[in-house]
Amino acid sequence: MKTFALLLSLISAAALFTSCSTGGAYEPKNATKFNQEDTSKFVLLDAGAQRSVTCSGLQTGRTADGRLKVSANLRNRENRRIEVQANCVFKDAQNFTLDETPFRPVFLDENATQGISFEAFNTNAVNYTIRVREAR
Repeated sequence: MKTFALLLSLISAAALFTSCSTGGAYEPKNATKFNQEDTSKFVLLDAGAQRSVTCSGLQTGRTADGRLKVSANLRNRENRRIEVQANCVFKDAQNFTLDETPFRPVFLDENATQGISFEAFNTNAVNYTIRVREAR
């Protein structure tokens, strides 16, 4: 009985020390160094886009006829050329969706930044969300 208790205590001690030695998950490196996005205005929809793309700047304005115009600088964090798709959801003052642009392809060269712009279909748009996903 004593050997069984000793064996059980050794196994539990070994399990305790091995679980503490890993330290848990590591923080991703350079994940937000150049990231200036407002998370309610810019959303990365899937894991591939979250790993590869960041937004280095957002800009809003109005067209001559009063429609909301939105621009974003998409930055490729990879050392390879990638293709993503982006669209914009335009919302009213209470954040209800008014209209949505279709997804369009964006090609990003290695470690490059490229601007993309969207315009609302009507003058009632006040808020927006730019969404980016991997190309399908």
